[in-house]
Amino acid sequence: MGVKDFLIKKAAERQLKNMPKDQRDMIMKILDNNPDLFVKMSKEVEHKVKKEGKDQMLAMMEVGKKYQKELKQALGE
Repeated sequence: MGVKDFLIKKAAERQLKNMPKDQRDMIMKILDNNPDLFVKMSKEVEHKVKKEGKDQMLAMMEVGKKYQKELKQALGE
């Protein structure tokens, strides 16, 4: 794991600390298996929220659907 990946993982752990454990574990598994996908998805969600004015949950759902195949691969399904 490179320094960049380590810092991303630590930042994600801080952001997800109040999330239910099963959801937090799933996100951390994606982050461990494909950190670039996680970064790409985060940037798209941020863009949808800031530039398109969408609700964060809606933006996350849209981006999640877009990358559904990659997410399944990152989860080992």
